[in-house]
Amino acid sequence: MPMPYPTRRHALLALGLLSSSAWAIDLSAADATAGLRAALTRGAEAAVAGLGQADGFLGNPAVRIPLPGWLEKAAKALRAAGQGQRVDELETAINRAAEAAVPAAKPLLLDAVKSMSVADAQAILQGGDTSVTDFFAQRTRAPLAVKFLPIVSQATAQVDLVRKADAVRGKLGRLEALAGQKLPSLDEYVTGRALDGLFLMIGQEERKIRQDPVATGSAILKKVFGGLK
Repeated sequence: MPMPYPTRRHALLALGLLSSSAWAIDLSAADATAGLRAALTRGAEAAVAGLGQADGFLGNPAVRIPLPGWLEKAAKALRAAGQGQRVDELETAINRAAEAAVPAAKPLLLDAVKSMSVADAQAILQGGDTSVTDFFAQRTRAPLAVKFLPIVSQATAQVDLVRKADAVRGKLGRLEALAGQKLPSLDEYVTGRALDGLFLMIGQEERKIRQDPVATGSAILKKVFGGLK
């Protein structure tokens, strides 16, 4: 009768990692899961901290939220009429709204980390450079949109120009409805872009960990991601 595999090796087979590289020989399923949870937690916390503060969106060209396309003509007309400051105020307002909403993401993101299964760990380790980000997006984007929207709406409600912008959207929306399309409200647009920015920043954190796990100062991240290099 053949000798049974050691317990650790059984765990590796469960993760589907035995043939991936030599590092897997010394990595247990528990280590892999712990390392991934640490990576997910670090990425989520860093992204939320970076975006959920003054100028988190407005001061970062990578995630700064521009006015939606349907407002471009109105914005140009205002600038041509010498009211460029009002356009700038509107753009500032929508970015501030996104900054106000992002901190609400942290509990949902951390809950997603806790719910990660062995199958999730396998998919992440065998995935590409954004597999952590993809995991978060699949688990949290829809509930985060529900959570963000009222926060964004509360922030933009304080800006008079937002109501005028939505009046423009209302007129355009009727035309869009005739074409069988739905034009998002300004708050829906901001919510979507805020989520795009959040997952983009989580992705940047993920790439940092994958490229230089030693720099994280975390032994478990070094053990898991260092072996993938």
